[in-house]
Amino acid sequence: MARREYDESDARVRPSRRGSRPRSKIRPSHSDATLAVVTAVDRGRYTVELLEDADAPAGTVLTAVKARELGRRGLVIGDRVSVVGDTSGAEGTLSRLVRREERATELRRTADDTDAAERVIVANADSLAIVTALADPEPNPRMIDRCLVAAFDAGMEALLVLTKADLGSADALRAVYEPLGVTVVETDARTAGSLLGDEGFGLLRERLVGHDTVLVGYSGVGKSTLVNALVPDAGRAVGHVNDVTGRGRHTSTSAVRYALADGGHIVDTPGVRSFGLAHVDPDHFVAAFPDVAEAAAELCPRGCGHESAEAGCELDAWAGDDPTRHARVDSIRRLLASRAAGEQY
Repeated sequence: MARREYDESDARVRPSRRGSRPRSKIRPSHSDATLAVVTAVDRGRYTVELLEDADAPAGTVLTAVKARELGRRGLVIGDRVSVVGDTSGAEGTLSRLVRREERATELRRTADDTDAAERVIVANADSLAIVTALADPEPNPRMIDRCLVAAFDAGMEALLVLTKADLGSADALRAVYEPLGVTVVETDARTAGSLLGDEGFGLLRERLVGHDTVLVGYSGVGKSTLVNALVPDAGRAVGHVNDVTGRGRHTSTSAVRYALADGGHIVDTPGVRSFGLAHVDPDHFVAAFPDVAEAAAELCPRGCGHESAEAGCELDAWAGDDPTRHARVDSIRRLLASRAAGEQY
């Protein structure tokens, strides 16, 4: 039997397990990407608004998905992102998010004070509006304190919005929070009609102009009513408070960013039941109050926890006979105690 000659047709090449063509590690630069901002997130689909002209003018709303380039990097409301693909905004089109710009601020919380996992609620906001009813449900100062700690830690301004002003007095809450430099606004949020002629609502609307503001609060305090009055076509569902438990039902199930007619934006978030502060360093919080931080650095002993004069804190001596300074010191100690207590509110 004659021996057959072998040629190249007899060669056998084992194909790659990942396909016949090796995947390149070189990623495109996406130099033609367009800047946009995330306005809503829903199960892996992102609603974004163009910040620059592209296939469509700035302000056009697109639906997008996250590209492989972003990996596991999470995106939240307020993130500024780079968009490629179809940016026409036409129905049925889908663009890709290929880059996330550096965040200026992050409003974060944990599930509770023992949870190491942080959750970023909103990015690039400069103001936090804590919405609290004066009655039905009753105000919870501990919850307000915790939201303030998170705002100050993030470098955001704080605004306390007191709703249902016809049902209770705001004097006690004003006395506690105004010494911290927190703006306090009272509104009657029973119906959108009453809000439109409400003096407090007018002050709130003026305060929001030019800011990116996050609204946070319990369910049933009137957040959705405020949003519907500020943004008439928002269409946020309005719920009620349970007569037995005193708690509101979650009518808003996801955060959404809205543009205000006079300039600025608001982010409506679902009602919260707790606000964990495991991520907050108490030293960072004290540094948010320059005058108190300067006095603490000069007068207090190293490692001072600022609990009280009996514990060696010199802030009482710094306050002297100044009632405003004393009010600030007392308020700051209460906020620090709220962070250190390890309780859930």
